[in-house]
Amino acid sequence: MNPIETQGLTKIFTSGLMKRFEVRALDDVSINVSKGEIFGLLGPNGAGKTTFVRILLGITYPTSGNALLFGEPVSRHYNKKKVGFLPENHRYPMHFSGEGVLRYFGTLSGIDRSLLSKRVDNLLHLVNMTQWRKMKIKKYSKGMLQRIGLAQALINDPEILFLDEPTDGVDPVGRKEIRDILKRLRNEGKTIFLNSHLLSEVELISDRVAILKKGQVLKSGAVDEFTTTGDEYEIKYDGNIDDTLLNKIKSIDASVRLENGTLYIAAESKETVNSVLDTLRSNGIFVKSMSQRKSTLEDSFINLINEEQKI
Repeated sequence: MNPIETQGLTKIFTSGLMKRFEVRALDDVSINVSKGEIFGLLGPNGAGKTTFVRILLGITYPTSGNALLFGEPVSRHYNKKKVGFLPENHRYPMHFSGEGVLRYFGTLSGIDRSLLSKRVDNLLHLVNMTQWRKMKIKKYSKGMLQRIGLAQALINDPEILFLDEPTDGVDPVGRKEIRDILKRLRNEGKTIFLNSHLLSEVELISDRVAILKKGQVLKSGAVDEFTTTGDEYEIKYDGNIDDTLLNKIKSIDASVRLENGTLYIAAESKETVNSVLDTLRSNGIFVKSMSQRKSTLEDSFINLINEEQKI
C-alpha cells in the first residue's frame, strides 16, 4: 500500500455564465509515492502543483479520478492525523514566540500536555531554534520562520509530510541543515512530498520526481533517470594526450572530445570504455577518475519543458 496514490486525477475549474469557461488544472494525473521516500513535484507556474497538493489534503475536491492516502480516500478525516503540512508563505500570529507556535498547533492536534512539552523541546533542537524559542515571531528572519514552520509541520509526528518550498529564504548552511533533517526523517520511515522551485535542492534530496505541465505529467521517475545523459563518460587524467593518442582512441570506435583537461567519450559498450582506459594507461596517462556524465535536474527540466512547447 502506497501512502500517496492518485489514479486519473482530474480537476476542472469553471467560470462565467453557464460555466462556459473551463480551466483544466489537472488532467488524468496518476502518481504513486512509496513509504519512506522523498518525492519531488516539479513544474512551471500554473502547472497544477498546488491544486494537486490541495486535493491530497482534502482542501479541494477532484472533478474525477481518485486520490488516496494510506490506501483510503482523502475524505477519510481520521487519516489527517498522520499528515503534516508546511505551506508556502506561511504566517503565524506576530505576538507568538517560536515555542508558542508549536504549543498552539500541538494543542490543536490534541497532543497531551505532558507529551507536548517534550515534543516541543525535541523539535526546537531538531531545527536548531532552541536559542530563539522565546523570541517573538515578528523578529524572526525568513529562514527562522521556515525552521519553525518545519517544526510545526512535525508537531503531530506525521507519517506523511507535505512541504511547499521548505528552503525558501534559507541561507546555504540552513538549506544543508534542512536537507539533513529531511534525510533523517526519511530514514525513520516518513514519506516526504516536496514541492519546490529550487531544482538544485530537489536534486540533492529526492528519490523520485515528477514534472507537471498544464496539469499533465510529462515524466516521472528516479532522479538519475533525469540527470544521466546516456553513454557518455567523463575521464579525469594526468598526462598529455596528443593528436596521435587521440586518434588511437578514436579508432577504438568511441566518440571522443577533449575539453579543459577532461576527456569525454561516448561508447555503446563497457568493453569499448575499458579499451579506451587500457589505451590511456599503456601510453603513460594516469586515470584519476571516470564517471558517467550527468546533467543537472534543472537542465533536464528546462529541456523537457522546451521540447513539450515545440510539439
